Amino acid sequence: MVDYGKQFMLYLMDEKCYDNYFVEFDLLDGDCFRALLSKGLGLGIIAGSVLVKVPQITKILANKSARGISLFSVLLDLFAITIHMSYSFVNGFPFSAWGDTAFLALQTAIIAMMVLFYGGSTVLAGAFTVGYSALVYVLMGGLTPLNYLLIAQGFNVPILLLGKLSQAFTNYRNGSTGQLSAVTCFMLLAGSLARIFTSIQETGDQMMIITYGSSSFANLVIALQMLYYWNASDKQQKKKKAAAPAAAAAAAPAATKKPKAKSKKTD
Repeated sequence: MVDYGKQFMLYLMDEKCYDNYFVEFDLLDGDCFRALLSKGLGLGIIAGSVLVKVPQITKILANKSARGISLFSVLLDLFAITIHMSYSFVNGFPFSAWGDTAFLALQTAIIAMMVLFYGGSTVLAGAFTVGYSALVYVLMGGLTPLNYLLIAQGFNVPILLLGKLSQAFTNYRNGSTGQLSAVTCFMLLAGSLARIFTSIQETGDQMMIITYGSSSFANLVIALQMLYYWNASDKQQKKKKAAAPAAAAAAAPAATKKPKAKSKKTD
């Protein structure tokens, strides 16, 4: 049992930190604490990513509509996530540093397929599913050189910003966030912010750090829009409720008025 416990702890920290904590009982080692915190955050983000876009998917299914969701934004987001996942996998980075992108890629691909399906393009939805599966195999199956993935990763920042901000523009143009899920938006923001720290701690890769910083900014814009349009919608509902009794009171006298009888003309 002790051996299993040690193996598990060595997954969370290196041998030196294990000895510091469990042999020398030095619990104030700053480097070991940051490493352990980063690993714990990474695993927590991966666990959360399993369900992060499920509220969005269920909202589309419940309404049988993808109104207000920008397909362009979803596809750009999917491309950025897929490139980031492939780049991290081929580089051999720890799974705790990028594992959430695997679940995010799957869920984003499902959303893209549903947008096409509910938009009336059943054939395109099927073709997209096959095409995306083939792309993932090419990128992660050893068929794409690492230097190509590095170049593609370099395009991730503008792609992420363009994709997320095009969704923000769609929200602004529609005056609402449509079928976007608030839970998904806020979870994505929290995850991208935490990933800045884990990328610094576990990989030190500047490209990954910049990518997550840009993603956090774009996610923050959409989260703020979610709050703004949520509050605006609540105010409109309150105005409607306040106006309803006044309208009913004004309509009541008009409904009870009797029409005046026409005077008969006498010869």
